[in-house]
Amino acid sequence: MRVRKAVFPAAGWGTRFLPATKAQPKEMLPLVDKPVIQYAVEEAVAAGIEQVIIVTSSQKRAIEDHFDLSYELERLLEEKGEIEKLRLVRRISDLAQIAYVRQKEQLGLGHAILMAKDVVGHEPFAVLLPDDVVISDRPAIGQLIHAYEQTHSSVVAVAEVPMAEVSRYGIVAAETVDSHLDGGRLQRMTAIVEKPEPKDAPSTLAVIGRYVLTPKIFDKLEQTQRGAGGEIQLTDAIEALMDEQSVYTYQFEGTRYDAGTTMGWLMATVDIALQRPDLSRELREHLRSLDL
Repeated sequence: MRVRKAVFPAAGWGTRFLPATKAQPKEMLPLVDKPVIQYAVEEAVAAGIEQVIIVTSSQKRAIEDHFDLSYELERLLEEKGEIEKLRLVRRISDLAQIAYVRQKEQLGLGHAILMAKDVVGHEPFAVLLPDDVVISDRPAIGQLIHAYEQTHSSVVAVAEVPMAEVSRYGIVAAETVDSHLDGGRLQRMTAIVEKPEPKDAPSTLAVIGRYVLTPKIFDKLEQTQRGAGGEIQLTDAIEALMDEQSVYTYQFEGTRYDAGTTMGWLMATVDIALQRPDLSRELREHLRSLDL
């Protein structure tokens, strides 16, 4: 069955960015001139996703407004003859069919994904964490969807991280099953541990915010007890899923930025701006002028 739907957990408080996120969602913080979440939605659409399911909470109305029609703004731009800006605004509301699901309690990533069960139904689906911005020639989630089509199993995006940072991530162990599968990028997962201490980490392969999951994950999430931090951890459900189905890891091609941290957001902003023909020259001149 084809992967047609993608879930975007966007219910968190974004306390790392206070006070900027006191009255606006962290997913709406701009990277140059687009909100963080739009990069992930555009990535999903470029990979063939037809329905976007955004899991929200209170104080997240700005996300819904961003992807909705804005009649007043469109009329204003049309009257002023600013046609390019009008096209840009209309393109946002035309990106995909978007549904919203409310997560009433902040009980973790696993719980957020479980909230989308009724909308997803009995079919494989993608998960994209908006905080993880991936810039690549091929959409990162599209790479995982291709891997799913080869394996018909759940696939989790992974990347190498420094040993000192493993306690921030879910860490996996994996084995090569066929070196011809995407040049060895695709491996079978053998273990997954949520935020281990370096001495307990099975590797330095960290789970990054891109997944393609079979619908069986919902059964496992419903059976998962609260784990680290009193939350329902997706890693616990994936570990349980491995008892019944193969789960694969995929080392994706592309550059990933953790825009959920201040430094990651700053790095993404600078790097993305440097890739923009309309901004790069002036920004490079400014950076060279700094006494660093």
